[in-house]
Amino acid sequence: MNNSVNIVIGLVVLAWLLSRQVQKRLVREDRKPTVVLILGVLGVVSLAAFFKGGSPSGTAIALLAGSLLVAVLFGVVRAYTVRLWRADGQLWRQGTWLTVVLWIAAIAIHLGLDFVIDANSPVKGLGNASILLYLAVTLGAQRLVVQQRANRQPQTV
Repeated sequence: MNNSVNIVIGLVVLAWLLSRQVQKRLVREDRKPTVVLILGVLGVVSLAAFFKGGSPSGTAIALLAGSLLVAVLFGVVRAYTVRLWRADGQLWRQGTWLTVVLWIAAIAIHLGLDFVIDANSPVKGLGNASILLYLAVTLGAQRLVVQQRANRQPQTV
């Protein structure tokens, strides 16, 4: 996939994720991580296609790894901004305005690192090629921590 396609897909997925973050939704233990898995697979495919086109520098790869670490950290922090509550015997969740701000900040940092990565590699576009994997990693981290928080919520009788 070329860089423009990756950016457009990433922005569409981000808009969809942000809209879902602020919706009131039931917390279900049996819910499969389908979106995380799809984004992860598409992200790996995108990166594999990128690497077929050339080899980025070691510095660029280290910066990409750092970017994915930032994705995990933002996911964990965002998870603590998600409201959890019980109503009618059901556990609910909903992201807050801070959840959305942290999503936007995480993407801005990834895009900023993309410029740094490109400046340190003869092959351009590694950051763009990794946006779907970045979204999978950050969403996966958030999902795991929200689920852990939900599992610690007291049960109502």
